[in-house]
Amino acid sequence: MAPRAAPAVEFRTLKGEAFDLASLRGKVVLVNFWATTCEPCVRELPGIAQTWKRFGAQGFEVVAVAMSYDPPNRVVEFSEKLALPLTISLDLKGEIEKQFGGLQFVPTSFIIDRRGNIVRRIDGEIQFGPLHSLLEEKLKEPE
Repeated sequence: MAPRAAPAVEFRTLKGEAFDLASLRGKVVLVNFWATTCEPCVRELPGIAQTWKRFGAQGFEVVAVAMSYDPPNRVVEFSEKLALPLTISLDLKGEIEKQFGGLQFVPTSFIIDRRGNIVRRIDGEIQFGPLHSLLEEKLKEPE
């Protein structure tokens, strides 16, 4: 996939805090769309958390976006139960999903480089070996 500019989206965390994707410029970002009812999503979230723990100090950030059809209270309970150290965002109206071009299914993830370009789209469960290789490469790049 040819790199393309990431959309100018605003996220809202479970605590109601708002931030935009542009505020993460300079970091390599994984935006992961998921749902509590999606078995592959649930399987991959602990691996995403481990990846964040491994690469976070090098400038890697994760935004896990819960789908619009997932009730917010279920998302909160789920993230607390798993003690996810990730930034969890709610896409209550499906607007974030639309700005990323729409999804055919979840999980779907996007890797955004330090300059704010989408460099990879991952449809389906993440294969962590290739993801880690890509992160190592992208984290070495300048802003």
